[in-house]
Amino acid sequence: MILDMTCGSKSTWFNKHPEDTVFLDKRVEQLTLCDDREIEVKPDVQADFCHLPFADNTFHLVLFDPPHLERLGETSWMYAKYGALLPDWQDVLAQGFSEAFRVLKPSCALIFKWNETQIPVKQIVELSPYPPMFGHRSGKTSKTHWLNFVKPGSPNE
Repeated sequence: MILDMTCGSKSTWFNKHPEDTVFLDKRVEQLTLCDDREIEVKPDVQADFCHLPFADNTFHLVLFDPPHLERLGETSWMYAKYGALLPDWQDVLAQGFSEAFRVLKPSCALIFKWNETQIPVKQIVELSPYPPMFGHRSGKTSKTHWLNFVKPGSPNE
């Protein structure tokens, strides 16, 4: 089982309807972007990533792609599509990491995506209870980071 705990419109997914994946988001909405594209935020489970409604050690893979921007106009298309960080973003993201690792099985992977346009990835990694094992920078300016974390423990736990 795979959990995308911040699925939004599933923009990171090639297959938007895999059988073994649970899509979670706190929003359910239909949006029209500035270029008139329609996007739909329609998760399988509507919940906040700080309070995941799943048992401990449920998933083999978790994807965590939270909002990256704290300075963003509330009427902008970026805000509508991705959301924005709240003033207490450090506590929120730390709780998100904690929940991701709680529902992740031991020895399994958390894939984390972060764009450091406003907040350096180093500050975000410090909020995780475990360090990333490896990662990759992408985009024209290499500001988007894809990081792989692994939950410690035996796979038989």
